[in-house]
Amino acid sequence: MFISEISKEAPSKFNSEIQEATYNVLHKLDIPFERIETNEVVTMNQCQIVNERLQMDMVKTLFLCNRKRTAFYLVVMLGNKPFNTKLFSDSLNISRVSFAPEDMLMHFLGVKVGAASIFGLLNPNSEDVHVVLHRDVTLLPNYGCSDGTTTNYLKIGTHHIIEDYLAFLKRKVTIVEF
Repeated sequence: MFISEISKEAPSKFNSEIQEATYNVLHKLDIPFERIETNEVVTMNQCQIVNERLQMDMVKTLFLCNRKRTAFYLVVMLGNKPFNTKLFSDSLNISRVSFAPEDMLMHFLGVKVGAASIFGLLNPNSEDVHVVLHRDVTLLPNYGCSDGTTTNYLKIGTHHIIEDYLAFLKRKVTIVEF
């Protein structure tokens, strides 16, 4: 599997609007990052090589919806933690959720399956998406995630994600344990 050396610069060519918006906002907010490029990576198991190169642990980002598809949730949790829909739903006092369909992932976050990340919130259609962080993620020194593609991965100080990026977006964030 191809994995690049670590870079502290944006890619020279962008593969999507979300990817370009990601680096634009990181630059605007003066948030430092480390980036690697890979062959396509879409599973948490495949992320192990990313974790090793960047010396951190990728977070798991899920895009969920209720049965009626009227409420949407961007859920960020530890990569090695299994997702339990009952515990998650109970922690927010909401009805059970499931994975949102691929077309809704593209509509709301502007990404394809395997590329969901906190940077999908840059998509104008994401305005009504609820942002939910597992408490354990807030305790990580570094936040590892996709840049909105399945071929570029970032390592950013978690405090920059919470205190700078999410604050810049003026997004309400719910922090839960489940």
